[in-house]
Amino acid sequence: MQRNPPPPSYAEELERALRRRIRGEVRFDAGSRALYSTDASNYRQVPIGIVLPLDAKDVIETIAIARRFGAPILARGGGTSLAGQCCNVALVLDMSKYMHHIVALDPERRVARVQPGLVLDDLRNAAYKHDLTFAPDPATHNHCTLGGMIGNNSCGVHSLMGGRTLENVEELEILTYDGLRMRVGATSEAELERIIQQGGRRAEIYAGLKRIRDKYAEQIRRRYPNIPRRVSGYSLDQLLPENNFHIGRALVGTESTCALVLEAKLRLVHWPQVRSLLVLGYADIFVAADQIPEILSHQPIAVEGIDDVLVSDIKKKKMHPENLQLLPDGNGWLLVEFGGESKEEADSKAKRLMDQLRTAKLAPAMKLYDDAKQEHTVWKIREAGLGATARVPGEQETWEGWEDSAVPPEHIGNYLREFRKLLDRYHYRGALYGHLGQGCLHTRINFDLFTTGGVRTFRSFVEEAADLVLRYGGSFSGEHGDGQSRAELLPKMFGPELIQAFREFKALWDPQWRMNPGKVVAPYRIDENLRLGPEYHHQEPRTHFKYPEDKHSFSFAMLRCVGVGECRKEEHGTMCPSYMVTREEMHSTRGRARLLFEMLEGNPLTGGWKDDHVREALDLCFACKACKSECPVNVDMAAYKAEFLSHYYEHRLRPISAYTMGWICWWARTASHAPRLFNWAGRTLPFNAIAKLVTGMSQQRKIPKFATKTFTSVRRRQYEKPGDVVLWPDTFNNYFYPEVLHAAFNSLRRLGYQVQIPKQTLCCGRPLYDFGFLSTAKTLLLEILDALRDDIRAGKPVIVLEPSCASVFRDELVNWFPQDSDAIRLAQQTFLLSEFLQKKASDAVLPQLHEPALVHGHCHHKSLFGMEDEENVLKRLGLQYEIVDSGCCGMAGAFGFEKEHYDVSMKAGERVLLPRVRKADAGTLIITDGFSCREQISQGAGRQARHLAEIVDLAFRVGVRDHRVAPTRPPRAA
Repeated sequence: MQRNPPPPSYAEELERALRRRIRGEVRFDAGSRALYSTDASNYRQVPIGIVLPLDAKDVIETIAIARRFGAPILARGGGTSLAGQCCNVALVLDMSKYMHHIVALDPERRVARVQPGLVLDDLRNAAYKHDLTFAPDPATHNHCTLGGMIGNNSCGVHSLMGGRTLENVEELEILTYDGLRMRVGATSEAELERIIQQGGRRAEIYAGLKRIRDKYAEQIRRRYPNIPRRVSGYSLDQLLPENNFHIGRALVGTESTCALVLEAKLRLVHWPQVRSLLVLGYADIFVAADQIPEILSHQPIAVEGIDDVLVSDIKKKKMHPENLQLLPDGNGWLLVEFGGESKEEADSKAKRLMDQLRTAKLAPAMKLYDDAKQEHTVWKIREAGLGATARVPGEQETWEGWEDSAVPPEHIGNYLREFRKLLDRYHYRGALYGHLGQGCLHTRINFDLFTTGGVRTFRSFVEEAADLVLRYGGSFSGEHGDGQSRAELLPKMFGPELIQAFREFKALWDPQWRMNPGKVVAPYRIDENLRLGPEYHHQEPRTHFKYPEDKHSFSFAMLRCVGVGECRKEEHGTMCPSYMVTREEMHSTRGRARLLFEMLEGNPLTGGWKDDHVREALDLCFACKACKSECPVNVDMAAYKAEFLSHYYEHRLRPISAYTMGWICWWARTASHAPRLFNWAGRTLPFNAIAKLVTGMSQQRKIPKFATKTFTSVRRRQYEKPGDVVLWPDTFNNYFYPEVLHAAFNSLRRLGYQVQIPKQTLCCGRPLYDFGFLSTAKTLLLEILDALRDDIRAGKPVIVLEPSCASVFRDELVNWFPQDSDAIRLAQQTFLLSEFLQKKASDAVLPQLHEPALVHGHCHHKSLFGMEDEENVLKRLGLQYEIVDSGCCGMAGAFGFEKEHYDVSMKAGERVLLPRVRKADAGTLIITDGFSCREQISQGAGRQARHLAEIVDLAFRVGVRDHRVAPTRPPRAA
């Protein structure tokens, strides 16, 4: 089979037909096809084209047109499938952009009607208002869609409380490939006979299903594992009389191979008002798993397990290893959650289990948490599974392939022991964690998927692992479905008769076999269509950055994204701000990473570094760096964007804004010689309109006002002695907000530090990265290393007030010069003001301000430095502060000033930040350290935000005036 077969001959005519009839979006371009070529699995198949239907009418029309051409169909939600069921050479229907609404929610009857593209958390958040929830909650709950969960029969942490998706589906509205639209659910025998008597296509399906039920009932009862996590295979057991001939549930888990879901009626369950978390520490994960039956007798709502390998990986990746201190002693842990209507009720359930476990022969270490923040932190350890076990320093890369097998919970301990022995025999490594309360194991394994021998060994392991599961009466999939990863193995689990039943079931729904062909039934081989595989070849491109965390290889960095889709979340955190605004796959971090991978693949993308599809996807990247910390595998899209643009524009002219805003350092220096003239022109018509037109700035923006006197022009005359610390006069604060630098200077002096500033004019080049001026940016960093060499080697802290500039020293600098000891030192000696006050001046007594404050974190601040030091300084100042979960402000350096980005910039700001600032009382301090953030707040909300340096300085000045400042202690040695 060709690695990248060409589109079918009818593709162009199909596209034209769709464009004539579809009100949604139709995309057959190479970039869109590349974008949807894979999911979160090891598999890759380039689709024919993509349709983003506006509504059910669009879906119906799409299927009708596809049927004329015989085009295969694949419905897709969040695209997070781990078994390959969300990629195919087919016409892909992405339901997530438009068909994502709650149709109705009935709290009295505890049901909801939803569209297939609705994100799970959107339903849960609406249900929480009525103390209800949708019980299945996989780790992707903040971005997976209900349609995808139905297709996959998803589970999750709280499936122990409410079952799989299958048990929570009441009714489905479906569409078949041949155009039949109907609602399906539980069917009484009388109703079944009535439908059959009516005749027609619907009667044909019902009669066929009855025939399958009657023919295979004995085999179904005998061969289907009676376990809570049987996800593999079709759910023919739901056709049995004891399950009310529930056709809707029989279609759950069919992975788009039988019919499309247009709407779903879902069951909601009571959500306990209060939850208590008990963590048990054992000698190892095997002993922990042995205790599952005893623990389940106490009716917890969740039981999760993690092993010492996962904990070790978290430490190696430095993923907040301090969180691990919350765990009780042990090398294997169980997280046991209880629910109740009060804290006393939930805690009492946990305490009863603790009392019983204390008498056990192998009593565990136990910790019952009383702090909700600690509980959340511990759950994050468990949720870190995928991210923690992928790209572990010093270890081989791990992949899915056998990551969600399930056995009876009473056998999970012995199963894990034998599974570990199997891993050892193959010299594989994998952490063991997952939903142990339901016997479901998660793991990622260091398969060699690059060589012929490695793939052969991978296949051999999977076959043996399948045999092991069957010995324990388990299921190959306990959560992620069969797709291509396990479908070939299904005859082992179900036998030839039930496999024939599966074929008949599919053929009944899809007589032309056009629905997601090659998945589940009559499947591709496990080792076909691999995203990598022995045929994966590429040239290693020449790059500017060195990528020290990716084996100094850009192509290896492009394998970092594993497709989990955390960047598709719609709220909380910062990643990915452009996706939050557009809901476009290509504007997610995953989408951009995928296109960069496909750029190296060379088919269907053929433009290499000059490819316009990649440039388009990167155009709305804010370069916020949030993905570097929030992405489970730390994809660094800001660096990839800068790298790509540097090559894309090689020997080409850039947009005018690149030369005006990208070179702001030099333009600001020029303006500093006549700031009043420049400010007058920037505020006066028609000069300001002309200036915006010439510079590429949006007419809706105000041109920032230049300072009449820069910080350096004042301080270099006043203070030239060597100091204890270096205060970095960044371009933004020096030329626009020098009062911020003066505030920091004064506060540091009050704390007893001798402050120096560089003797020559320097710039870190931050804006240059946004436009790909990497050669120039490198030159500026070399100048800095040369100018500050003595101070760097003396170990002086360099305090940088602008987070985006500090990020250059902490991040890009080492990417440029990973072997340069001075570069490494400077990265380690660079501090934000709050970081310095916490790490180097924690003994100093700060004055108390006692004012209300609203705090917005700059993206680079949150991503590379974290907000903990900022919070601690605010506490030391006595402020009554609130840190807003506001994501990116939307300005993002030059991004929000550019005319083509203005609308997206404002939508990002209006998502949370600007409305929250407008609601704040006039007396509330608005605090943010980023220049662009302060500009967005000023221009978008009409409030003047202040830098932390100004707040500290204000506290000192108010304290001096009110005689309330305690004397400062001598600072510790820097």
